[in-house]
Amino acid sequence: MKKAFFGLMMALLLLASCGPKHGTTLCVNPLTGTDIPDNDVIRVGDTYYMVSTTMYFCPGAPIMKSKDLVHWQIVSYIYDYLEDDDIYNLRDGGRHAYGRGQWATTLRYVDGVYYALFIANDQRKTYVYRTKDIESSYWERNVIDRAMHDASLLFEDGRVFCVWGNGDLRITELEPDLSAIKEGGVDQLLISSPREGINLRAEGAHVYHIGDYYYVLEIDWPRGGVRTETAWRSKELLGEYESKVILQGKFDGRNDGVAQGAIFDTQFGDWYAVMFQDHGAVGRIPTLQPVTWVDGWPILGDNGVPVKEFEVQLTESGENRVWASDEFDYKDNKDLDLVWQWNHKPLDGCWSVTARPGWLRLTTGQLAERIADARNTLTQRTVTPGCYSETKLDASAMKPGDHAGLCAFQSNFCALEVQVADDGAKSLVAIDRNGEILRVPMAGETVCLRLDYDFNVDKAKMSYSFDGSAWTPVDYELQMRYTLDYFTGYRSALYNYATKELGGAADFDYFRQEEI
Repeated sequence: MKKAFFGLMMALLLLASCGPKHGTTLCVNPLTGTDIPDNDVIRVGDTYYMVSTTMYFCPGAPIMKSKDLVHWQIVSYIYDYLEDDDIYNLRDGGRHAYGRGQWATTLRYVDGVYYALFIANDQRKTYVYRTKDIESSYWERNVIDRAMHDASLLFEDGRVFCVWGNGDLRITELEPDLSAIKEGGVDQLLISSPREGINLRAEGAHVYHIGDYYYVLEIDWPRGGVRTETAWRSKELLGEYESKVILQGKFDGRNDGVAQGAIFDTQFGDWYAVMFQDHGAVGRIPTLQPVTWVDGWPILGDNGVPVKEFEVQLTESGENRVWASDEFDYKDNKDLDLVWQWNHKPLDGCWSVTARPGWLRLTTGQLAERIADARNTLTQRTVTPGCYSETKLDASAMKPGDHAGLCAFQSNFCALEVQVADDGAKSLVAIDRNGEILRVPMAGETVCLRLDYDFNVDKAKMSYSFDGSAWTPVDYELQMRYTLDYFTGYRSALYNYATKELGGAADFDYFRQEEI
Protein backbone atom coordinates (compact mmCIF):
# COMPACT_ATOMS: atom_id res chain seq x y z
CA MET A 1 0.00 0.00 0.00
CA LYS A 2 2.81 2.42 0.91
CA LYS A 3 4.59 1.65 -2.38
CA ALA A 4 1.39 2.25 -4.34
CA PHE A 5 0.78 5.55 -2.56
CA PHE A 6 4.38 6.63 -3.12
CA GLY A 7 4.11 5.73 -6.81
CA LEU A 8 0.88 7.73 -7.17
CA MET A 9 2.45 10.80 -5.53
CA MET A 10 5.51 10.61 -7.80
CA ALA A 11 3.26 10.36 -10.85
CA LEU A 12 1.28 13.42 -9.76
CA LEU A 13 4.46 15.39 -9.13
CA LEU A 14 5.82 14.42 -12.54
CA LEU A 15 2.56 15.43 -14.20
CA ALA A 16 2.62 18.78 -12.42
CA SER A 17 6.21 19.43 -13.45
CA CYS A 18 5.32 18.78 -17.10
CA GLY A 19 2.30 21.11 -17.06
CA PRO A 20 2.21 24.85 -17.59
CA LYS A 21 4.33 26.87 -15.17
CA HIS A 22 2.21 29.98 -15.48
CA GLY A 23 -1.38 31.09 -15.51
CA THR A 24 -3.39 32.99 -18.08
CA THR A 25 -4.79 36.49 -18.38
CA LEU A 26 -7.95 37.43 -20.24
CA CYS A 27 -7.32 40.11 -22.84
CA VAL A 28 -10.35 42.13 -23.91
CA ASN A 29 -9.32 44.61 -26.58
CA PRO A 30 -8.68 47.46 -26.76
CA LEU A 31 -5.94 47.72 -24.15
CA THR A 32 -6.18 50.67 -21.71
CA GLY A 33 -8.86 52.44 -23.82
CA THR A 34 -6.60 55.49 -24.07
CA ASP A 35 -4.49 57.34 -26.61
CA ILE A 36 -1.28 55.26 -26.81
CA PRO A 37 -0.22 55.19 -30.49
CA ASP A 38 2.90 54.18 -32.44
CA ASN A 39 3.73 51.43 -29.99
CA ASP A 40 7.03 49.65 -29.74
CA VAL A 41 7.39 46.82 -27.23
CA ILE A 42 10.38 44.84 -25.96
CA ARG A 43 10.79 42.08 -23.41
CA VAL A 44 13.62 41.99 -20.87
CA GLY A 45 13.43 38.75 -18.89
CA ASP A 46 9.83 38.44 -17.77
CA THR A 47 9.06 42.16 -18.02
CA TYR A 48 7.62 44.01 -21.01
CA TYR A 49 8.23 47.66 -21.80
CA MET A 50 6.21 49.76 -24.23
CA VAL A 51 6.95 53.23 -25.57
CA SER A 52 4.42 55.50 -27.25
CA THR A 53 4.10 58.80 -29.10
CA THR A 54 3.05 61.83 -27.04
CA MET A 55 4.31 64.46 -29.51
CA TYR A 56 4.39 67.91 -27.88
CA PHE A 57 3.45 66.87 -24.34
CA CYS A 58 6.15 67.17 -21.66
CA PRO A 59 7.68 65.07 -20.24
CA GLY A 60 7.64 62.96 -23.39
CA ALA A 61 7.92 59.42 -24.75
CA PRO A 62 6.38 57.51 -21.82
CA ILE A 63 7.71 54.10 -20.88
CA MET A 64 5.00 51.68 -19.76
CA LYS A 65 5.61 48.39 -17.98
CA SER A 66 3.69 45.12 -17.85
CA LYS A 67 4.12 41.56 -16.64
CA ASP A 68 1.07 40.11 -18.41
CA LEU A 69 0.78 42.25 -21.59
CA VAL A 70 -2.74 43.31 -20.59
CA HIS A 71 -2.15 45.66 -17.66
CA TRP A 72 0.20 48.60 -18.26
CA GLN A 73 1.45 51.40 -16.05
CA ILE A 74 3.67 54.39 -16.80
CA VAL A 75 7.02 54.02 -15.01
CA SER A 76 9.19 56.71 -16.61
CA TYR A 77 9.71 59.17 -19.46
CA ILE A 78 12.59 59.27 -21.91
CA TYR A 79 12.98 63.06 -21.78
CA ASP A 80 11.77 66.05 -19.79
CA TYR A 81 11.48 68.35 -22.81
CA LEU A 82 13.05 68.22 -26.28
CA GLU A 83 14.41 71.74 -26.63
CA ASP A 84 14.41 74.95 -24.59
CA ASP A 85 13.42 77.06 -27.61
CA ASP A 86 10.59 79.33 -28.74
CA ILE A 87 8.55 76.33 -29.89
CA TYR A 88 8.47 74.52 -26.55
CA ASN A 89 8.23 77.77 -24.60
CA LEU A 90 5.24 78.94 -26.69
CA ARG A 91 6.96 82.18 -27.60
CA ASP A 92 7.54 84.36 -30.65
CA GLY A 93 4.07 84.97 -32.01
CA GLY A 94 2.44 81.70 -31.15
CA ARG A 95 5.12 79.22 -32.20
CA HIS A 96 4.27 75.75 -30.90
CA ALA A 97 4.75 72.01 -31.44
CA TYR A 98 1.08 70.99 -31.74
CA GLY A 99 0.76 68.13 -34.22
CA ARG A 100 4.53 67.64 -34.27
CA GLY A 101 7.20 66.81 -31.70
CA GLN A 102 8.23 63.22 -30.88
CA TRP A 103 6.93 60.58 -33.28
CA ALA A 104 7.09 56.78 -33.42
CA THR A 105 9.94 55.81 -31.10
CA THR A 106 11.87 52.59 -31.66
CA LEU A 107 12.92 50.87 -28.43
CA ARG A 108 15.72 48.29 -28.12
CA TYR A 109 17.75 46.59 -25.36
CA VAL A 110 21.30 45.49 -26.19
CA ASP A 111 24.11 44.44 -23.83
CA GLY A 112 22.58 46.07 -20.77
CA VAL A 113 21.68 49.36 -22.48
CA TYR A 114 18.26 50.59 -23.56
CA TYR A 115 18.13 52.65 -26.75
CA ALA A 116 15.33 54.85 -28.06
CA LEU A 117 15.33 56.69 -31.39
CA PHE A 118 12.68 58.96 -32.89
CA ILE A 119 12.10 61.89 -35.20
CA ALA A 120 11.05 65.30 -33.86
CA ASN A 121 9.09 66.90 -36.67
CA ASP A 122 9.26 70.42 -35.27
CA GLN A 123 13.08 70.20 -35.23
CA ARG A 124 13.51 68.12 -38.42
CA LYS A 125 16.08 65.97 -36.63
CA THR A 126 16.41 62.46 -35.21
CA TYR A 127 16.98 62.02 -31.49
CA VAL A 128 18.80 59.06 -29.93
CA TYR A 129 18.52 58.35 -26.21
CA ARG A 130 20.18 55.69 -24.04
CA THR A 131 20.04 54.50 -20.44
CA LYS A 132 20.93 51.49 -18.30
CA ASP A 133 17.83 52.00 -16.12
CA ILE A 134 14.65 52.17 -18.16
CA GLU A 135 12.51 52.86 -15.10
CA SER A 136 14.37 56.10 -14.31
CA SER A 137 13.27 59.12 -16.30
CA TYR A 138 15.35 61.34 -18.56
CA TRP A 139 18.04 59.57 -20.56
CA GLU A 140 21.35 60.62 -22.14
CA ARG A 141 20.96 61.80 -25.73
CA ASN A 142 22.56 62.79 -28.98
CA VAL A 143 21.01 64.33 -32.09
CA ILE A 144 21.39 63.24 -35.72
CA ASP A 145 20.92 66.02 -38.24
CA ARG A 146 18.61 64.06 -40.51
CA ALA A 147 14.88 63.49 -40.10
CA MET A 148 14.37 59.71 -40.29
CA HIS A 149 10.60 59.22 -40.31
CA ASP A 150 9.04 56.34 -38.31
CA ALA A 151 12.41 54.65 -37.83
CA SER A 152 13.24 51.22 -36.42
CA LEU A 153 16.59 50.02 -35.07
CA LEU A 154 18.35 46.75 -35.89
CA PHE A 155 21.52 45.70 -34.04
CA GLU A 156 23.42 43.16 -36.14
CA ASP A 157 26.89 41.69 -35.46
CA GLY A 158 28.30 44.86 -33.94
CA ARG A 159 26.66 47.11 -36.53
CA VAL A 160 23.54 49.27 -36.15
CA PHE A 161 20.99 49.93 -38.88
CA CYS A 162 17.95 52.14 -39.05
CA VAL A 163 15.01 51.34 -41.36
CA TRP A 164 12.83 54.38 -41.97
CA GLY A 165 10.65 56.26 -44.42
CA ASN A 166 7.23 56.40 -45.97
CA GLY A 167 6.32 54.54 -49.16
CA ASP A 168 9.98 54.00 -50.02
CA LEU A 169 11.68 52.50 -46.98
CA ARG A 170 15.38 53.24 -46.62
CA ILE A 171 18.11 51.64 -44.55
CA THR A 172 20.83 53.79 -43.00
CA GLU A 173 23.80 52.53 -41.01
CA LEU A 174 24.68 54.36 -37.78
CA GLU A 175 27.88 54.48 -35.81
CA PRO A 176 28.04 51.62 -33.28
CA ASP A 177 27.29 54.06 -30.44
CA LEU A 178 24.39 55.59 -32.47
CA SER A 179 26.02 59.02 -32.26
CA ALA A 180 25.80 59.75 -35.99
CA ILE A 181 25.25 58.31 -39.44
CA LYS A 182 28.21 56.07 -40.26
CA GLU A 183 30.44 57.65 -42.88
CA GLY A 184 30.68 55.27 -45.84
CA GLY A 185 28.13 52.95 -44.29
CA VAL A 186 24.95 51.52 -45.78
CA ASP A 187 22.53 54.28 -46.83
CA GLN A 188 20.17 53.13 -49.56
CA LEU A 189 16.66 52.19 -50.63
CA LEU A 190 15.55 48.93 -49.00
CA ILE A 191 11.91 48.47 -50.04
CA SER A 192 9.71 50.36 -52.51
CA SER A 193 6.11 49.43 -51.76
CA PRO A 194 3.35 49.25 -54.41
CA ARG A 195 1.65 52.51 -55.34
CA GLU A 196 -1.46 51.45 -57.21
CA GLY A 197 -4.65 51.60 -55.17
CA ILE A 198 -2.86 52.74 -51.99
CA ASN A 199 -3.57 55.95 -50.08
CA LEU A 200 -0.85 55.47 -47.45
CA ARG A 201 2.21 53.44 -48.38
CA ALA A 202 4.62 51.59 -46.11
CA GLU A 203 4.75 53.63 -42.91
CA GLY A 204 5.57 52.79 -39.29
CA ALA A 205 8.38 50.34 -40.02
CA HIS A 206 9.50 47.76 -37.45
CA VAL A 207 12.56 45.67 -38.39
CA TYR A 208 13.58 42.30 -36.89
CA HIS A 209 15.99 39.44 -37.53
CA ILE A 210 14.13 36.29 -36.50
CA GLY A 211 15.43 32.88 -37.47
CA ASP A 212 16.52 32.76 -41.10
CA TYR A 213 14.74 35.93 -42.14
CA TYR A 214 14.91 39.68 -41.81
CA TYR A 215 11.41 41.08 -41.40
CA VAL A 216 10.13 44.60 -41.92
CA LEU A 217 6.58 45.17 -40.67
CA GLU A 218 4.75 48.30 -41.87
CA ILE A 219 1.29 49.72 -42.47
CA ASP A 220 -0.50 50.31 -45.74
CA TRP A 221 -3.88 51.91 -46.26
CA PRO A 222 -5.56 50.63 -49.44
CA ARG A 223 -7.92 53.04 -51.16
CA GLY A 224 -11.43 52.18 -49.96
CA GLY A 225 -10.03 49.74 -47.38
CA VAL A 226 -8.76 49.81 -43.80
CA ARG A 227 -5.41 50.26 -42.12
CA THR A 228 -3.47 47.07 -42.92
CA GLU A 229 -0.33 45.47 -41.47
CA THR A 230 2.08 44.13 -44.09
CA ALA A 231 5.24 42.10 -43.54
CA TRP A 232 8.26 42.00 -45.85
CA ARG A 233 10.95 39.35 -45.51
CA SER A 234 14.32 38.43 -46.98
CA LYS A 235 17.12 36.04 -46.03
CA GLU A 236 19.60 38.82 -46.79
CA LEU A 237 19.39 42.20 -45.04
CA LEU A 238 19.98 44.05 -48.31
CA GLY A 239 18.38 41.40 -50.50
CA GLU A 240 15.10 41.15 -52.38
CA TYR A 241 12.08 41.32 -50.08
CA GLU A 242 8.75 39.56 -50.57
CA SER A 243 5.56 40.74 -48.85
CA LYS A 244 2.41 39.38 -47.26
CA VAL A 245 -0.58 40.96 -45.52
CA ILE A 246 -0.51 39.71 -41.93
CA LEU A 247 -3.41 41.68 -40.36
CA GLN A 248 -6.38 43.28 -42.04
CA GLY A 249 -9.99 43.89 -41.11
CA LYS A 250 -12.46 46.17 -39.38
CA PHE A 251 -12.47 45.90 -35.60
CA ASP A 252 -14.69 46.49 -32.59
CA GLY A 253 -17.73 47.63 -34.54
CA ARG A 254 -15.80 50.41 -36.26
CA ASN A 255 -14.69 50.87 -39.84
CA ASP A 256 -11.10 51.33 -38.66
CA GLY A 257 -8.47 48.65 -39.03
CA VAL A 258 -5.73 47.70 -36.58
CA ALA A 259 -2.07 48.09 -37.55
CA GLN A 260 1.37 49.56 -36.74
CA GLY A 261 3.28 48.20 -33.83
CA ALA A 262 5.63 45.53 -32.55
CA ILE A 263 5.87 41.74 -32.45
CA PHE A 264 7.74 39.92 -29.66
CA ASP A 265 7.97 36.59 -27.88
CA THR A 266 7.33 35.76 -24.23
CA GLN A 267 9.71 34.00 -21.88
CA PHE A 268 7.66 30.85 -22.60
CA GLY A 269 8.02 31.06 -26.38
CA ASP A 270 4.58 32.42 -27.31
CA TRP A 271 4.34 35.35 -29.74
CA TYR A 272 2.17 38.47 -29.56
CA ALA A 273 1.81 41.86 -31.20
CA VAL A 274 0.66 45.26 -29.98
CA MET A 275 -1.08 47.20 -32.77
CA PHE A 276 -3.17 50.35 -32.51
CA GLN A 277 -6.49 51.43 -33.96
CA ASP A 278 -7.69 54.92 -34.90
CA HIS A 279 -10.64 55.22 -32.51
CA GLY A 280 -12.12 58.64 -33.10
CA ALA A 281 -11.89 61.44 -30.58
CA VAL A 282 -10.35 59.41 -27.75
CA GLY A 283 -7.30 58.88 -29.95
CA ARG A 284 -5.33 55.95 -31.28
CA ILE A 285 -5.68 53.06 -28.85
CA PRO A 286 -3.62 49.86 -28.56
CA THR A 287 -4.75 46.29 -29.00
CA LEU A 288 -2.97 43.04 -28.18
CA GLN A 289 -3.07 40.37 -30.91
CA PRO A 290 -1.84 36.76 -30.84
CA VAL A 291 0.82 35.85 -33.40
CA THR A 292 0.96 32.50 -35.18
CA TRP A 293 3.92 31.58 -37.39
CA VAL A 294 2.71 30.12 -40.69
CA ASP A 295 5.28 29.11 -43.31
CA GLY A 296 7.72 31.58 -41.80
CA TRP A 297 5.23 34.48 -41.70
CA PRO A 298 3.99 36.09 -38.45
CA ILE A 299 0.20 36.01 -38.89
CA LEU A 300 -1.62 38.26 -36.42
CA GLY A 301 -5.04 37.89 -34.81
CA ASP A 302 -7.26 35.05 -35.99
CA ASN A 303 -5.74 34.06 -39.33
CA GLY A 304 -5.02 37.69 -40.11
CA VAL A 305 -8.22 39.22 -38.70
CA PRO A 306 -7.99 41.29 -35.48
CA VAL A 307 -9.51 39.63 -32.43
CA LYS A 308 -11.48 41.17 -29.58
CA GLU A 309 -10.92 38.66 -26.77
CA PHE A 310 -8.53 35.79 -26.03
CA GLU A 311 -6.40 34.23 -23.29
CA VAL A 312 -2.82 35.42 -22.92
CA GLN A 313 -0.45 32.72 -21.71
CA LEU A 314 0.93 34.80 -18.85
CA THR A 315 -0.11 35.05 -15.22
CA GLU A 316 -2.33 38.04 -14.50
CA SER A 317 -0.41 40.80 -12.77
CA GLY A 318 -0.84 44.46 -11.91
CA GLU A 319 -3.38 47.01 -13.07
CA ASN A 320 -3.77 49.63 -15.76
CA ARG A 321 -2.40 52.98 -14.69
CA VAL A 322 -1.97 55.36 -17.58
CA TRP A 323 -4.52 57.78 -16.09
CA ALA A 324 -5.65 58.33 -12.49
CA SER A 325 -7.45 60.61 -10.08
CA ASP A 326 -5.26 62.87 -7.97
CA GLU A 327 -5.94 64.58 -4.63
CA PHE A 328 -2.67 66.54 -4.95
CA ASP A 329 -1.34 65.30 -1.62
CA TYR A 330 2.41 65.52 -2.24
CA LYS A 331 5.44 66.18 -0.09
CA ASP A 332 7.61 67.43 -2.95
CA ASN A 333 7.01 69.01 -6.34
CA LYS A 334 9.21 66.32 -7.90
CA ASP A 335 6.61 63.72 -6.95
CA LEU A 336 3.94 64.77 -9.50
CA ASP A 337 2.20 61.60 -10.69
CA LEU A 338 3.56 60.18 -13.95
CA VAL A 339 0.06 60.10 -15.47
CA TRP A 340 0.30 63.90 -15.90
CA GLN A 341 1.87 65.70 -18.85
CA TRP A 342 2.20 69.42 -19.57
CA ASN A 343 1.03 70.77 -22.92
CA HIS A 344 4.57 72.08 -23.66
CA LYS A 345 7.69 72.74 -21.56
CA PRO A 346 6.46 73.96 -18.16
CA LEU A 347 7.51 77.08 -16.32
CA ASP A 348 8.88 75.26 -13.30
CA GLY A 349 8.58 78.20 -10.91
CA CYS A 350 4.93 78.70 -11.78
CA TRP A 351 3.36 75.49 -10.51
CA SER A 352 3.38 73.79 -7.14
CA VAL A 353 1.75 70.99 -5.18
CA THR A 354 3.37 72.14 -1.93
CA ALA A 355 2.68 75.91 -1.77
CA ARG A 356 -0.80 75.07 -0.54
CA PRO A 357 -0.75 71.49 0.78
CA GLY A 358 -3.38 69.28 -0.85
CA TRP A 359 -3.84 71.65 -3.80
CA LEU A 360 -2.28 72.16 -7.23
CA ARG A 361 -1.36 75.82 -7.70
CA LEU A 362 -0.89 77.21 -11.21
CA THR A 363 0.62 80.71 -11.21
CA THR A 364 0.75 82.82 -14.35
CA GLY A 365 4.24 83.55 -15.64
CA GLN A 366 3.75 84.31 -19.32
CA LEU A 367 0.98 86.23 -21.06
CA ALA A 368 -1.33 84.31 -23.40
CA GLU A 369 -4.36 84.99 -25.57
CA ARG A 370 -6.02 81.57 -25.44
CA ILE A 371 -5.78 78.13 -23.87
CA ALA A 372 -3.49 76.78 -26.59
CA ASP A 373 -0.94 79.52 -25.78
CA ALA A 374 -1.05 78.92 -22.03
CA ARG A 375 2.07 77.60 -20.31
CA ASN A 376 1.66 75.03 -17.54
CA THR A 377 -1.52 73.47 -18.87
CA LEU A 378 -1.61 70.10 -17.11
CA THR A 379 -3.24 67.20 -18.97
CA GLN A 380 -4.39 63.61 -18.65
CA ARG A 381 -5.70 61.08 -21.15
CA THR A 382 -9.42 60.36 -21.35
CA VAL A 383 -10.72 56.80 -21.69
CA THR A 384 -13.21 55.05 -23.95
CA PRO A 385 -16.10 54.22 -24.02
CA GLY A 386 -16.76 57.07 -21.58
CA CYS A 387 -15.50 58.91 -18.53
CA TYR A 388 -15.94 62.06 -16.53
CA SER A 389 -13.34 64.49 -15.20
CA GLU A 390 -14.02 66.75 -12.22
CA THR A 391 -12.11 69.40 -10.28
CA LYS A 392 -12.65 72.10 -7.66
CA LEU A 393 -11.17 75.52 -8.40
CA ASP A 394 -10.39 78.25 -5.86
CA ALA A 395 -10.12 81.57 -7.75
CA SER A 396 -9.39 83.83 -4.78
CA ALA A 397 -5.79 84.59 -5.89
CA MET A 398 -6.56 85.19 -9.56
CA LYS A 399 -5.92 88.65 -11.05
CA PRO A 400 -7.84 90.79 -13.57
CA GLY A 401 -7.56 89.29 -17.05
CA ASP A 402 -6.89 85.76 -15.77
CA HIS A 403 -8.61 82.65 -17.13
CA ALA A 404 -8.51 79.33 -15.24
CA GLY A 405 -10.50 76.14 -15.51
CA LEU A 406 -11.06 72.66 -16.93
CA CYS A 407 -10.80 71.99 -20.67
CA ALA A 408 -11.61 69.15 -23.07
CA PHE A 409 -8.25 69.66 -24.72
CA GLN A 410 -7.89 69.42 -28.48
CA SER A 411 -8.03 72.07 -31.19
CA ASN A 412 -11.83 71.73 -31.26
CA PHE A 413 -12.30 72.22 -27.52
CA CYS A 414 -14.74 73.23 -24.85
CA ALA A 415 -13.97 74.52 -21.37
CA LEU A 416 -15.45 75.78 -18.13
CA GLU A 417 -13.40 78.60 -16.67
CA VAL A 418 -13.35 81.44 -14.21
CA GLN A 419 -12.67 84.83 -15.79
CA VAL A 420 -11.69 87.92 -13.77
CA ALA A 421 -12.84 91.34 -14.95
CA ASP A 422 -10.85 94.57 -14.60
CA ASP A 423 -12.75 95.45 -11.41
CA GLY A 424 -11.98 92.04 -9.89
CA ALA A 425 -15.47 90.60 -10.43
CA LYS A 426 -15.40 86.90 -11.24
CA SER A 427 -17.65 84.99 -13.64
CA LEU A 428 -17.99 81.33 -14.52
CA VAL A 429 -17.85 81.11 -18.31
CA ALA A 430 -18.41 78.18 -20.67
CA ILE A 431 -16.53 78.50 -23.96
CA ASP A 432 -15.60 76.61 -27.08
CA ARG A 433 -13.32 77.49 -29.98
CA ASN A 434 -15.95 79.86 -31.38
CA GLY A 435 -16.36 81.89 -28.21
CA GLU A 436 -18.58 82.27 -25.17
CA ILE A 437 -21.51 79.92 -24.56
CA LEU A 438 -22.61 80.81 -21.03
CA ARG A 439 -21.68 83.39 -18.36
CA VAL A 440 -22.71 83.18 -14.71
CA PRO A 441 -21.61 85.76 -12.06
CA MET A 442 -19.83 84.20 -9.08
CA ALA A 443 -20.82 85.16 -5.55
CA GLY A 444 -17.98 83.21 -3.93
CA GLU A 445 -14.45 82.16 -4.79
CA THR A 446 -14.82 78.42 -5.45
CA VAL A 447 -16.58 76.36 -8.09
CA CYS A 448 -16.61 72.67 -9.08
CA LEU A 449 -16.23 71.88 -12.77
CA ARG A 450 -17.06 68.69 -14.64
CA LEU A 451 -16.68 67.26 -18.14
CA ASP A 452 -18.53 64.14 -19.30
CA TYR A 453 -17.15 62.29 -22.34
CA ASP A 454 -19.12 59.80 -24.44
CA PHE A 455 -16.82 58.26 -27.02
CA ASN A 456 -19.57 56.08 -28.48
CA VAL A 457 -20.81 59.26 -30.18
CA ASP A 458 -17.76 61.51 -29.55
CA LYS A 459 -19.72 64.05 -27.51
CA ALA A 460 -18.66 66.04 -24.45
CA LYS A 461 -20.89 67.87 -21.96
CA MET A 462 -20.09 70.44 -19.26
CA SER A 463 -21.61 71.04 -15.83
CA TYR A 464 -20.74 73.10 -12.73
CA SER A 465 -21.58 73.36 -9.04
CA PHE A 466 -21.05 76.16 -6.54
CA ASP A 467 -21.68 73.93 -3.50
CA GLY A 468 -20.18 70.60 -4.67
CA SER A 469 -23.49 68.74 -4.60
CA ALA A 470 -26.07 70.38 -6.89
CA TRP A 471 -24.81 70.29 -10.46
CA THR A 472 -26.03 72.55 -13.25
CA PRO A 473 -25.55 71.27 -16.82
CA VAL A 474 -24.54 73.64 -19.58
CA ASP A 475 -27.03 73.54 -22.46
CA TYR A 476 -24.36 72.59 -24.97
CA GLU A 477 -22.70 69.49 -26.46
CA LEU A 478 -19.26 69.50 -28.01
CA GLN A 479 -18.94 67.36 -31.10
CA MET A 480 -15.44 66.08 -30.52
CA ARG A 481 -13.20 65.47 -33.51
CA TYR A 482 -9.77 63.93 -33.79
CA THR A 483 -7.92 66.53 -35.82
CA LEU A 484 -4.43 66.32 -37.30
CA ASP A 485 -3.44 69.84 -36.27
CA TYR A 486 -3.04 68.42 -32.75
CA PHE A 487 -2.79 64.72 -33.72
CA THR A 488 -3.66 63.49 -30.22
CA GLY A 489 -6.81 62.24 -28.54
CA TYR A 490 -8.87 64.38 -26.20
CA ARG A 491 -7.42 65.06 -22.78
CA SER A 492 -8.74 66.78 -19.71
CA ALA A 493 -6.63 69.83 -18.89
CA LEU A 494 -6.25 72.13 -15.90
CA TYR A 495 -5.02 75.61 -16.82
CA ASN A 496 -4.50 79.19 -15.72
CA TYR A 497 -3.29 81.97 -18.00
CA ALA A 498 -2.98 85.74 -17.84
CA THR A 499 -3.98 88.20 -20.53
CA LYS A 500 -2.99 91.41 -18.66
CA GLU A 501 -0.69 90.97 -15.67
CA LEU A 502 1.39 88.12 -14.24
CA GLY A 503 1.42 86.52 -10.82
CA GLY A 504 -2.20 85.45 -10.40
CA ALA A 505 -2.78 81.96 -9.01
CA ALA A 506 -5.49 79.35 -9.45
CA ASP A 507 -5.71 76.53 -6.92
CA PHE A 508 -7.16 73.11 -7.80
CA ASP A 509 -8.23 70.96 -4.85
CA TYR A 510 -8.38 67.65 -6.70
CA PHE A 511 -8.74 65.98 -10.08
CA ARG A 512 -11.10 63.01 -10.24
CA GLN A 513 -11.62 60.87 -13.29
CA GLU A 514 -13.76 57.75 -13.51
CA GLU A 515 -15.04 55.52 -16.29
CA ILE A 516 -18.77 55.74 -16.99
